[in-house]
Amino acid sequence: MNSLSCILKQQIKPEKMIINIRKATEADFPAILGLIKELALFEKAPEKVTNTIEQMKEEQGLFRSIVAENKDGEIVGMALYFFAYYTWVGKSLYLDDLYVKESYRKLKIGSALLNEVMKIAKAENCKRVRWQVLHWNQNAINLYKKVGAFIDEEWLNCDFDAEGIRNFKAIKVENLDKSEETTHI
Repeated sequence: MNSLSCILKQQIKPEKMIINIRKATEADFPAILGLIKELALFEKAPEKVTNTIEQMKEEQGLFRSIVAENKDGEIVGMALYFFAYYTWVGKSLYLDDLYVKESYRKLKIGSALLNEVMKIAKAENCKRVRWQVLHWNQNAINLYKKVGAFIDEEWLNCDFDAEGIRNFKAIKVENLDKSEETTHI
């Protein structure tokens, strides 16, 4: 059974607050993009967000998301993820963003979202769940350590943005047999 179709609403009731955790829909994309922009501001990189609602609609087959909404239907947190294949372990879930609005933090909403992500990973038979955390985000690091996550301090990220991809200079390869022309896959 597809884990996304069987996510149950999870309710948190601190001081009369009810938060529902549910699968996101296309109608949630504006709120999700707003949270992505808030996260980028929190991470001190708002200029790096180039995504749009239109792009999310076009690319929605590439990612999945769950959202936390309050009793008024306002989305106050989200987890956005996708499935990946890592050669050492196989099918994995990559958690790209986990974010809760500042006024809703310390209410265990982030924990509830992480719980749902882990349920999905289990249901999908993932061999790894991976995400990143900034070295200065001590609250998040503390949560991740508390639940038993391994924080790798050895590996570095390597990225090309869209401009970097466009401007990539092919590495000169002189010692390969060029008897057959290489084609784009």
